[in-house]
Amino acid sequence: MKMVARTVDLRSDTVTKPSDVMRAAMANADVDDDALGTDPTAFRLESEMAKVTGKEAAVFVPSGTMGNLIAVLVHCETRGSEVILGDDSHIHVFENGGISVFGGVHPKTVENNPDGTMDINKIVAAIRTPNDSLYYPTTRLICLENTQANCGGRCLTAEYTDRVGEIAKKHGLKLHIDGARIFNASVALGVPVHRLVQAADSVSVCLSKGLGAPAGSVLVGSKNFIAKARRLRKALGGCMRQVGVLCAAAYVALSENVNKLEDDHRKAKMMAEGLSQIEQFSVDKESVETNMVFFTIIDTSVLSPERLCPVLEERERGVLVFPSSSTSIRIVLHYQISENDVDYALTCIKQAVHQILTEASPKQVKY
Repeated sequence: MKMVARTVDLRSDTVTKPSDVMRAAMANADVDDDALGTDPTAFRLESEMAKVTGKEAAVFVPSGTMGNLIAVLVHCETRGSEVILGDDSHIHVFENGGISVFGGVHPKTVENNPDGTMDINKIVAAIRTPNDSLYYPTTRLICLENTQANCGGRCLTAEYTDRVGEIAKKHGLKLHIDGARIFNASVALGVPVHRLVQAADSVSVCLSKGLGAPAGSVLVGSKNFIAKARRLRKALGGCMRQVGVLCAAAYVALSENVNKLEDDHRKAKMMAEGLSQIEQFSVDKESVETNMVFFTIIDTSVLSPERLCPVLEERERGVLVFPSSSTSIRIVLHYQISENDVDYALTCIKQAVHQILTEASPKQVKY
């Protein structure tokens, strides 16, 4: 068996390896016990993130899933509360039902449009108050996601978020933003992060996705919100000790990698253009706004994601991608993927398609 000559990992932007600068920062980090509130490197990261997002305070958490869970539990302290969120949102689809499991919070889903938004009138129609029938839970929170991953990394504008924020205030609700890739949205829209989240009561920001840190997220909000969040972090087992080791790498990511996101977006558009030239695929190039590309296989009778993905991974190609459905595949770019890697991946994808079709019907396939 021959070894794979190279690996181009396009499964996610979570697969980056810590840079040499990050590793040095981790090795030399000034640390203390964060459970006692005395880790200076954690404090520096949290202070910087609060400043960047325009919020009063911040707290480092091990993951974006925990950040979102804590936010929902703080805003929905009464069990049986209801949260309005997109039917294709990360909180609803990919976080193990944690808001229900741990908080007794009921999700009220509203359909996500292809651009990641939810129709304003549908959000309003979904709101239920304590004066509604005794059969219904009480709405206490609205959640948005920016960028909206399952919709192709689409960006929510500040104006749209403001409108949702106005609805929340009008009805006495809170607004949380799952800002896992909020810096990607900021770069793509040319709008500062603090403006994009101005209307939000809380925001979770993932450091290990677009920014390329090895681990961690930061949750931001008011001082009172963060005080409650710290208690819940402890209860959930997310309060670590010398966490400055991780925060040091995250601070490097925040300082050095934001300006690399524009290039990630450019390479995603290159990938989309290349995929669109393969006749077996359908790609909505206009929907590629950030670092994600979704493409659909037109005829899956022979060529399917289930078949294509392992062929790309094997046979000396070493290109890793994820199926996103029975007919489509997701590709995610990050700063450790070069332009040459994009060209190599496209070549391998063309070869893999040709191989699969030839093996299925060697006398009929023309390529």
